[in-house]
Amino acid sequence: MKNKTFTQYLLITLAVIFLVIMLILPLFFVMTSALGNGFNAYLAAISDEYTLKALKLTLVTTLITIIVNIVFSLAAIWLLFNFQFKGKSLLISIIDIPFAISPIVVGLFYVLTFGRIGWLFPLVDFLGLKIIFALPAVILVTIFVTLPFMTREVLPVLEARGNEEEQAAAIFGASASYIYRKITLPHIKWPLIYGLVLTTARALGEYGAVSIVSGNLRGKTVTVPLQVELLYNEYQFSASYAVASILVIIAIIILIIRNVVEHKSQHSMK
Repeated sequence: MKNKTFTQYLLITLAVIFLVIMLILPLFFVMTSALGNGFNAYLAAISDEYTLKALKLTLVTTLITIIVNIVFSLAAIWLLFNFQFKGKSLLISIIDIPFAISPIVVGLFYVLTFGRIGWLFPLVDFLGLKIIFALPAVILVTIFVTLPFMTREVLPVLEARGNEEEQAAAIFGASASYIYRKITLPHIKWPLIYGLVLTTARALGEYGAVSIVSGNLRGKTVTVPLQVELLYNEYQFSASYAVASILVIIAIIILIIRNVVEHKSQHSMK
């Protein structure tokens, strides 16, 4: 019994030390460094014209990404849960692709598709569209890397619950849309919101794919993570940490929301 207690305390201690070194200290360093030149310098850095434009672009991109993900996920969930068809496993695998591919590679995919050497560039050029090194590319790659989160949070919940209620409602003549709205959606409310929180977090912090397709055009295609990098590369360390602190604060807020949603989700399942 004593050995068991000692092992538990040892593992807990090691876990706490690891978290402090890998997470708490870096976050603390960012926040203290952001205020290293005083609060006025901090305010000047986060209210800089280009920082505000980067924040606006990040929020717009995240909002559009969320809307697209909600529409796609609800449609995919309805299809995958209610129907059996050839290629269903393949479709699920395709949805999971963003989990397996590096964001840098995703960015290159879009450059090779819509860029000047891309196979779709003649069509894009003919239509007078500008995708690469413009806002559409930033939005497209962000949607791509976040696409599986909501679907993958909800499907396991539905598969574990089964579809007996939906089948019973169908026997009594309920329409497919009514069944989905009144029976399926209430059961997936919390997993859906949880997936939405994860999607938001990933969209706000996406760097790799965006860095490839954006062209780092300040005030036009630079998001907050890219603005942090640009400031750091210009040796404006304090300003870089100040802008990074925006992401830290948002991350903490998202973490709190995630924990609340997770708690409510677990409570609703009891």
